[in-house]
Amino acid sequence: MHWTTDRSAPSVGLVVITRTRSPIRSNVGLKAVMAVTGILLVLFLIVHMLGNLKIFTGETSFDHYAHWLRDIGTPLLPHTWYLWIQRTVLTVAVVAHIVAATVLARRARAARPVKYAHRKKVRGSYAARTMRWGGVIILLFVIYHILDLTTGHLNPQGDASNPYGNVVADFAPERWYVTLFYTLAIVTVGFHLRHGAFSAFRSLGQQTPRGERRARAGALVLAVGLCAGYLAVPFAVLTGLVS
Repeated sequence: MHWTTDRSAPSVGLVVITRTRSPIRSNVGLKAVMAVTGILLVLFLIVHMLGNLKIFTGETSFDHYAHWLRDIGTPLLPHTWYLWIQRTVLTVAVVAHIVAATVLARRARAARPVKYAHRKKVRGSYAARTMRWGGVIILLFVIYHILDLTTGHLNPQGDASNPYGNVVADFAPERWYVTLFYTLAIVTVGFHLRHGAFSAFRSLGQQTPRGERRARAGALVLAVGLCAGYLAVPFAVLTGLVS
């Protein structure tokens, strides 16, 4: 609560009670939450992609990397605790990102309650218009991915001691539908990332026509680079390059 005095009253001060919104719940605060969580998630995607690409260095190297992830922080942290801390932080970031985006979208619709019959519909980008169902696909993919290559419940091999073998078994040619779903999810992430990165670059001051072109190019390069890095692994297994 915030107490103010109405000085416009001629003889007595009128105490007015106004309700102030928490800074983090304001539009600026919610956009800051989206920016911070978005940056965190993008950094994770980049690091995770680089780790995935170690599969091209051979089975021994890839398995060593996978086991090293489980030992990060030891002996200070018990075995695999770092991974669970990371998963918890990423889950909180994803939820906060979704909540902030949802609240901002609702406020934007509420600010434009009147629909104009003769107003032409503005054509948004494909990524902007598919953010909602794209988020659903990404969520389903994350759940499947965890059950597949993290816990091993949906993996045909499911051997925690042989991560390389799990990946090869997962994307085997006869399991082409898994590769197809993986591709759909990664491309969806790419569209989502392209739209988000472009919005972020614009927020950083790229408001001129030249700056907007740079923002679009930078967002496209980032999205295509990540998609290519993630899709390289399943298609390498599918084509026999990695076996």
